[in-house]
Amino acid sequence: MATAADTPVATDPVTGPARSPRDVVSAELREKQVGLLMRDYPYDSVMATRVLGQGYAYLLTAMSLRGQGLGLAPSKLVDIGAHTIILDTVAYAELCDKYNGGHFLHHVPKVEMKSDGSVIETARLVARAGWEVDPPLWEDAGDCGPCHPGNDSH
Repeated sequence: MATAADTPVATDPVTGPARSPRDVVSAELREKQVGLLMRDYPYDSVMATRVLGQGYAYLLTAMSLRGQGLGLAPSKLVDIGAHTIILDTVAYAELCDKYNGGHFLHHVPKVEMKSDGSVIETARLVARAGWEVDPPLWEDAGDCGPCHPGNDSH
């Protein structure tokens, strides 16, 4: 039986279904990273899959927009997914090789949280890039965005 997490969200009747991280990440790696999220956070498999998927959509969007100085920032929940991906360094290096022209997308966290609208703008850019956006996971947008606003970092 399909769950909401398995069903792609239609973006537009003309363009069809949104891109899904399931098209980019092997089932084996996705299962491992979902397991890591469930180990480290109080998530069931559905929530862990959602968080991981948004983490991939965010990082792949950041990679596609590298060098534009947009100051992309994830929500707190999306950042958890991104960290899970980044901390699996071998798989993350392979992702960067494949989707970021061989350049490593660095993670440069800041202590201060910013409330400048960059998180909600990032969610819009993720959607514009064609990825599924899970709106509830971006809801803390007004109080988030602890990442460095540089060109080539998250």
